[in-house]
Amino acid sequence: MLHPRDHHDLADLPDDRAAELGLLTTHIARHMQALPHISRAHVYRIGDGGAHLHIWFFARPEGQAQLYGSWMVVWDDLLPEYPPDVAEADAATVADALAASYGGRRHDCP
Repeated sequence: MLHPRDHHDLADLPDDRAAELGLLTTHIARHMQALPHISRAHVYRIGDGGAHLHIWFFARPEGQAQLYGSWMVVWDDLLPEYPPDVAEADAATVADALAASYGGRRHDCP
């Protein structure tokens, strides 16, 4: 998930942050799709009723064409568990690649 530190929704996102969102989204999707077991990165803005922007990223696993399209969010709850060690390694790979391509540094969550 990606969200601004300041309280904004998509419609009131300042132009400089909107431009940054586009670049970050592109870089994140590119790095997710570079993982060897990922076919596609899906990007969603979900949050009806919420006033704080949240952008969600879902990765479609390689070889699972049934997850094609907008149903990815529904399928996410029905798939086998994403092994925590693989999920953490994938997140670190994407975060490190993002820091290298866009700037910044990876922040490990507790």
